[in-house]
Amino acid sequence: MFEPIGGEQVYEGAIFDVRRERFRHDDGGEVTREWVVHPGAVSVLAHDGQSFFMITQPREAVGEEALLEIPAGKLDEKGEEPLEAARRELAEEIGKRAGTWRHLTTYYSSAGFTDEENHVYLATDLSDHSAESEEEERIEIRQVPLADLDETIARCKDAKTLIGLLWFRAYLRAD
Repeated sequence: MFEPIGGEQVYEGAIFDVRRERFRHDDGGEVTREWVVHPGAVSVLAHDGQSFFMITQPREAVGEEALLEIPAGKLDEKGEEPLEAARRELAEEIGKRAGTWRHLTTYYSSAGFTDEENHVYLATDLSDHSAESEEEERIEIRQVPLADLDETIARCKDAKTLIGLLWFRAYLRAD
């Protein structure tokens, strides 16, 4: 076990903050840790029975001009429920609404340096429903045939997408 014994916020940003904290462990040892404080995120695996929907967008941090991803985004407002954020992101990013939602999993994106939790949902019974997305997003929608799922998993480089696709494959095999 461990307990926090003091700390401070060292950076405040638009998307995340950074915190430095000291902890004391049961054996008396003390450590200092820094981590990214994040409000949390959602990812959505949307499919219509024939194909699943993905997007590409530039990801400057990793030098990717068109990284293939599932629709996703952060919890924008304090107290926003993950399912509501998933509904919003699905409409904003691919112009769809889902009649049926299923929570697949929640995971820490990288527990060694951030407290971000990502909630992954399966969205089915899709219909058109657009919402305005943020101006700086440069999203292109991709509709991928279900037959290409394994190939898409094999070339995936994005963690949230890989987790979503693997859960989706397990879901399909369980049916």
